[in-house]
Amino acid sequence: MVPFAGYDMPVQYPLGVLKEHLHTRAAAGLFDVSHMGQILIRPKSGNVEDAALALESIAPINVAGLKEGRQRYGLFTNDEGGLFDDFMVANRGDHLYVVVNAACKEQDLGLIRKACAASCDIEAPFERGLMALQGPSAEAVLAALAPEVADMTFMDVRDVDLDGISAVVSRSGYTGEDGYEISVAAGDAGKLARRLLSDERVEAIGLGARDSLRLEAGLCLYGHDIDMTTTPVEAALTWAIQKVRRTGGERAGGFPGADIILPQFENGAEKIRVGLAPEGRAPVREGADLFADETSTEPFGKVTSGGFGPSHGGPVSMGYVPSAQGEPGTIVYAEVRGKRLPLRVASLPFVPNTYKR
Repeated sequence: MVPFAGYDMPVQYPLGVLKEHLHTRAAAGLFDVSHMGQILIRPKSGNVEDAALALESIAPINVAGLKEGRQRYGLFTNDEGGLFDDFMVANRGDHLYVVVNAACKEQDLGLIRKACAASCDIEAPFERGLMALQGPSAEAVLAALAPEVADMTFMDVRDVDLDGISAVVSRSGYTGEDGYEISVAAGDAGKLARRLLSDERVEAIGLGARDSLRLEAGLCLYGHDIDMTTTPVEAALTWAIQKVRRTGGERAGGFPGADIILPQFENGAEKIRVGLAPEGRAPVREGADLFADETSTEPFGKVTSGGFGPSHGGPVSMGYVPSAQGEPGTIVYAEVRGKRLPLRVASLPFVPNTYKR
């Protein structure tokens, strides 16, 4: 157990990080992610579009076009085009359901209140439990409690009765695997966790394997791969900004940093987040400086995440390099303990996702 964003969190269970990682890819892993912040935005008018448009004033995504029962990845931007946080938002029919990162939840709640309080009532049930069931067996395991979850596809969200426990279930996750995130009342979390872990296909998974799984999947970790100084274009998250919010779109701009972010769609950014595959067996970890060659003295980039990828079968990293050096196959060098180690710019993800489309 270690301190993490104000909580005591498990790095690993008795199985160990490597086996937890591989078990999630092969069967099903259960993650306790109750440290995440859950926020409800209820429009005073009763029209969820009013809540959506209010949220769009601080996030460059198409919230108003989100259909009931669907969820989308989103970003909160600042005036410099950087990122306050990334989040998930679902249209629940009469309200929006937002899940934000643990370390940012008070800040994000403040942003949402400032943008939405005039037209919406804001609730922050941070005490609710949240768990993620991930892996190829996740559907069969959860369908044993509620058969209808098998009909859900990636980014669907619905109310589900799980063997007598009321839950909000989304078909999503942070591993690159098919799976679900499950929100329940705090008093039901332990009961549901024990029920799921009683299935022999399910193992408890800690923060260590959560990190290696998301890294193989090419997914950003806030505060590491994205932060207040990186724009969505630099972070290779252009897919998260739908055409309706871009230049020429029906609701183009109108969000913090739009004057910086939108021109980058046309002109590109000076740096770009890329996958990095070390040529040897040694992992290249967060913080390592990147260089154009073996002799240059000035670093031109930095590794933001790195470690061993058990499913990939070797070390994997992500980081930022000048856009001119961002093409897959380009060789760059990291300085590790006084030595220059070669890395190949690699396409993301390192391990293909298995989302149910």
